[in-house]
Amino acid sequence: MVRPKIRFRKSALVAIAATAVMALGACAGGTTSSSTTSATADANATGEALPTVTKGKLTIATGDPAYTPWVLNDNPESGEGYEAAVAYAVAEKLGFSKDQVVWKRTTFDSAIAPGAKDWDFNIQQFSITDARKQAVDFSSPYYTTSEAVVAVKGTPAASAKSIEDLKKLKFGVQTGTTSQNYVMNKLKPSTDPLIFNGSADVVQALKGGQVDAIVVDLPTAFNIIATQVENGTVVGQFTANEDGNNFGLLLPKGSALTPAVTKAVDTLRDNGTLAELQKKWLADAASAPIFQQ
Repeated sequence: MVRPKIRFRKSALVAIAATAVMALGACAGGTTSSSTTSATADANATGEALPTVTKGKLTIATGDPAYTPWVLNDNPESGEGYEAAVAYAVAEKLGFSKDQVVWKRTTFDSAIAPGAKDWDFNIQQFSITDARKQAVDFSSPYYTTSEAVVAVKGTPAASAKSIEDLKKLKFGVQTGTTSQNYVMNKLKPSTDPLIFNGSADVVQALKGGQVDAIVVDLPTAFNIIATQVENGTVVGQFTANEDGNNFGLLLPKGSALTPAVTKAVDTLRDNGTLAELQKKWLADAASAPIFQQ
């Protein structure tokens, strides 16, 4: 088949060339992630009006693995566990049904690192800190917790009652967490803590006797003694709200979704949904004693 010749006016060619240059510019600076953008979505926008990673879908990331009581049975799709339930509640406020939610898995460190992301928001007990705000965005808090100490029953660490008692112990903590920051910069024990890459390594160090005790957030502490450490005990907790332990949904720096996601969290707090979910999934958190100075 012979194609007919198509003639263009010079002005049309100029317009086409200009359009191509603009398109190439967009490609050079664009990404498939929801990273920094100059446009900010209306806080009242919902559903397909929101500039999500995949149009018409909300992509949510969590840890690999994700632990109870935050996500039951490492299955966020079930909506069971406090963070899984919060994620779906936020999705609903943003105009997405459960089958429009797509889950991804990430490490903790990669999520808080600067750079492009392939998810809309990430939920895995990220404490809101000024240092992290330099690299990522946060929603308003969906939970406020305190740090807690876990030890094995019958050990000297299990009988600690005060901050001075704790200073004599050798701790294990996960790198990059507020637990690490609290131990190193607030508690300041006489022996430097052992620092591990993952939460499972921290727990194993306690079970293997490498450390006297570990520091984690309070709900995680109760899960550890229930499912991971035989004869484990929550020795106590530090004063709530110290060291910035407000958990927020984490978004890429400059995300256009931040206003809408924050509004969704605020609505869930104001209408009592967050309190109801905390009562359902985090009931044990109120029972730990507070360490005395």
